[in-house]
Amino acid sequence: MKSALYTVIRNALVLLPGRAQADAVDLLLEGDMIREIGPRGLAAPEGAQVVDAAGKLIHAGLINAHTHAHGALAKAMGDRWSLELLLAAGPWISGNRSFEDKYLSAALNGAEMVLKGTTACYDLFFEVPAPTVEGMEAIARAYRDVGMRATIAPMVADLTLYQAVPGLYEALPEALRAEVDRFRLQPYERTLKGFETFVRDGRVDGERLRIALAPTIPLHCTDDFLGACRDCARRHGLALHSHVSESKIQALSGIRRYGRTLTAHLDRLGLLGPDFTVAHGVWLDDEDMRILAGHGASVAHNPASNMRLGSGLADVRAMLEAGVNVAIGTDGSNSGDNQNMYEATRLASFVSKVRGPEVDGWLTTPEALHAATEGGARALGFDRIGRIATGYKADLVFVDLGHINWLPHNHTVNQIVHVEDGTAVRDVMIGGRFVVRDGHLLTLDLARLAQQAEAARERLTAVNAPMKLLAERLQEAVARFCVGLAREPYRVERYGAPLR
Repeated sequence: MKSALYTVIRNALVLLPGRAQADAVDLLLEGDMIREIGPRGLAAPEGAQVVDAAGKLIHAGLINAHTHAHGALAKAMGDRWSLELLLAAGPWISGNRSFEDKYLSAALNGAEMVLKGTTACYDLFFEVPAPTVEGMEAIARAYRDVGMRATIAPMVADLTLYQAVPGLYEALPEALRAEVDRFRLQPYERTLKGFETFVRDGRVDGERLRIALAPTIPLHCTDDFLGACRDCARRHGLALHSHVSESKIQALSGIRRYGRTLTAHLDRLGLLGPDFTVAHGVWLDDEDMRILAGHGASVAHNPASNMRLGSGLADVRAMLEAGVNVAIGTDGSNSGDNQNMYEATRLASFVSKVRGPEVDGWLTTPEALHAATEGGARALGFDRIGRIATGYKADLVFVDLGHINWLPHNHTVNQIVHVEDGTAVRDVMIGGRFVVRDGHLLTLDLARLAQQAEAARERLTAVNAPMKLLAERLQEAVARFCVGLAREPYRVERYGAPLR
């Protein structure tokens, strides 16, 4: 045996599947895989690399089931934004970006994730006005350079916000209608042509990077376009990911346009299946959940963003009881503010607890951690990640047990979910290779990224100033219409308090 292929990790506490408390075991890695798990002193081939992890806890890398690469350059650009106000601000906060900007934003997104213990993500990135081959290449290159796994899915649409929400365009002042008319999107055939070119050219390796397609919101796509996305995905064996019933505005608009829920409409069009992921799903009803479970679909639960944008509190317990695979995401940093999966997992636990007093209905910490690891792996479509087990990829997070978060170490799973915030992460290994060591990113120069980010911010602030002014003019009209629509009754209630 070639000893250079082997790494043995000694003296750590390791959280194994189904365990509440970490065990004192050693890990033997062969290349990028976990070959053996055994007691301290586990035999290893002569000359194997030895990693002494004394004083550290090792858990499986967290998996972010829903993020947006473009959000990293737009973090903290808004405060009291609903989802629809965020969408209205899109041309301002994400417009006029060069391919270098797109790479930079994705690199920052990935860097933050791995520094905070995330080893894989599902990224729905956005290019204004439509995805390009060069842009998709930039996103893929960024994640490759960071060294993490990613399923990358360009968001596509052929209708704008103002065409998607019934009545919104008519509610705008006439002068603003003329302004938003400039945002109308290109024919979907052209959008999909560029995407298929990228897929056919094999621009990603398939080992660490996968391609998917994201019809961004069903309402933002004509039925012909949704059908074309379905056919494209089947033609190339790709997964689909869409924002479904994220807000009450979406849920009500679906009933107005289709006479049925968005989930039921997607089912009728044949888009649902085991490779379909619903982003958010805050306003799913019981029948929606039954339909999704019947197709083996997943829901990417984004509790931080759902609260940040006022979308509501998703009923994850009902999803699990229906048999839906639940994963957890941070959403983009323009809507969820950061890429901290520890925080997202903690909030997933907490949101379940504020939905009502029935303790048995609250998420347990093992359920939350499962969603943040194995549930995410299933949504991303990667095999053998999300747990520390023989034959699985060596995607490992090393946490400092001497950090204040772990003093004392009472209960491993509870502490990962309810206490850890990313500050105790010391090392991160992806596929048997360290990408973070002693708290430092090894794959990219963060200082250089910081300089590039500030230069990009300054330039984009200037060039997008007119779009910011337009977004501010649109805000009042969009908010007034959407608040009025949100006051209409719906079949489920997901707000945290009764409407006044």
